[in-house]
Amino acid sequence: MTRIWVLAFLSLLLLFPRTESGALTLRECLQKAASSNHELKVAAYDAKIAEENIRVARSGYMPRLNFQGGYTAQQDPQSVLIQGHPIPTQQSDYGFFSTSLEQTIYDFGRTASRYEQAKALTDATAYSYTAREKDVFLQVVEAYYGILESRKLLQSADEEVLQMEDHVNIARNLFEQGVVTRNDLLQAEVQLANSRQRRIAAANRVENSWLYLNYLTGQPSGFRSDQEDGGNLEPIPPRTDATGIMANRSEIKAAKKTLQAGELAVRESRSGYYPELFARVGADYVENSKVQEQTIMHATVGLRINLFDGFATTGRYRQSVKALSQSEEGLRQLEARIGLEYDTAYNDARVAAERISTVRKSIQQGEENLRINKNRYQEQVGTATDVIDAQTLLTQTRTEYFRAIFDYQVAVARVKKAMGEL
Repeated sequence: MTRIWVLAFLSLLLLFPRTESGALTLRECLQKAASSNHELKVAAYDAKIAEENIRVARSGYMPRLNFQGGYTAQQDPQSVLIQGHPIPTQQSDYGFFSTSLEQTIYDFGRTASRYEQAKALTDATAYSYTAREKDVFLQVVEAYYGILESRKLLQSADEEVLQMEDHVNIARNLFEQGVVTRNDLLQAEVQLANSRQRRIAAANRVENSWLYLNYLTGQPSGFRSDQEDGGNLEPIPPRTDATGIMANRSEIKAAKKTLQAGELAVRESRSGYYPELFARVGADYVENSKVQEQTIMHATVGLRINLFDGFATTGRYRQSVKALSQSEEGLRQLEARIGLEYDTAYNDARVAAERISTVRKSIQQGEENLRINKNRYQEQVGTATDVIDAQTLLTQTRTEYFRAIFDYQVAVARVKKAMGEL
């Protein structure tokens, strides 16, 4: 019986995961996103659909087998007049069928262009999936560090509330002793209420950040865990030239495959001006007791060419040429955008590193400033406003420090993503 209760308890733990024994790492979040992110699951079907286009295009190399059949009932059979007398040449009611096997012998590269185009678009779709995966990974990084930042800001808000509660107690004692006016106590109580409001907002940001991370990683919305503190700052990757960046980006590879597919589309549409050589074999059967041969076997080698189709072929050709030009311009635009993305991320990482070194010392100075002003207030040398201002300044300094740290970590991830290495 005890064993049954233990198994039931373990089952409940599996059904309602709230925490993990170990700290949740960024790498684990990325792995979960790669396997469980809903957006990536939807995008994965694009590659599967594109693979089927290859099969459709390859069917042009295969023969086409057609069959049709039916039963016809006529009011009167067809007849011929011989010396003024009608003589039926068929039955009034008859069955029939026709079957044929047709194979394209040569079509000036039309089928080959379609097949190669389908393969190029499939490769482009695969590269696009990888690029989308990198985008999701960056979102996971931002969400992961966003939780850490929100937790630090919540911790800072908690400390501010404690400090303001202590200040309220000091102000109340001094007021009861008749040393300060009621205005000091009211000012301290108002500031404490504001600090509690900011603490509530900070706690809400933590919860919303967890909801967003769970959405990205495909976890239940109620999942929570400890995290690595993110205190170890990874150095900024050394700068590299544009050639190395473009070679690693999946978006560039996808754009180049799309450009290749556009060139093949131009070749395919141009083949519409040329004839097509084909071969056909088949059999036609018509039930007719009036004739000796009811089944006719036939074989054909022929040439098929479109003489006029309302300028549809010309329109398709011009359309494919313009689409190719659009792809070429799109590739140039993408290269410029990726270069901008890399330069911006690198500058943000460098500036965030400078902010960290600048603000780090300010925290200690802010804590000392708060201590001095509290002592001055208790000794009736300073004012309550000085204490509140010192506490506000310390909170702002801590906020800037924590934001600088996590802005730096996200910026480093953006640099790696821009380099195609995230």
